[in-house]
Amino acid sequence: MALRTIITLPDPRLRLVCDPVATVDDTIRALMDDMLETMYDAPGIGLAAIQIAVAKRVVVIDASREEDARQPMRLVNPQVVWASEETSVYEEGCLSIPEYFAEVERPSRCKVSYLDETGKPCEMDCEGLLATVVQHEIDHINGVLFIDHLSKLKRDRVVKKFAKAAKRESVA
Repeated sequence: MALRTIITLPDPRLRLVCDPVATVDDTIRALMDDMLETMYDAPGIGLAAIQIAVAKRVVVIDASREEDARQPMRLVNPQVVWASEETSVYEEGCLSIPEYFAEVERPSRCKVSYLDETGKPCEMDCEGLLATVVQHEIDHINGVLFIDHLSKLKRDRVVKKFAKAAKRESVA
């Protein structure tokens, strides 16, 4: 396992639609292990492969509480196959948009199909925080960021702030 660098806004790779994984093999399992180590180190509760500059449809999640045992989830080629009309609002953040948080409204429940770490097809019913996290991470592999769910004014303000910070870093 290895810690990977998390790319941040305004990196254009965050807008890529990721490629499906053809076969869940040792390379993909190693990628997921690295992603979990990177996510826990950050710390975060979800990470998409594109956030470490790998344009594959791979997501890791652990929405367990700090005081509970870790419950890592590895999802390959995940997709939402059903979402409730009922919504909920959570304050979201993102490891690729550090130290910025905003309330986002999403379906409160969803069903997700995916391949597990052995390549076996699975389905999972999600609700509450898990539903929010899984939708947030699936957005990532589709080139969508949580700020895209905000008003244009708020989104533009965030993008401008991060672009300005990146420009300062490149000059330094």
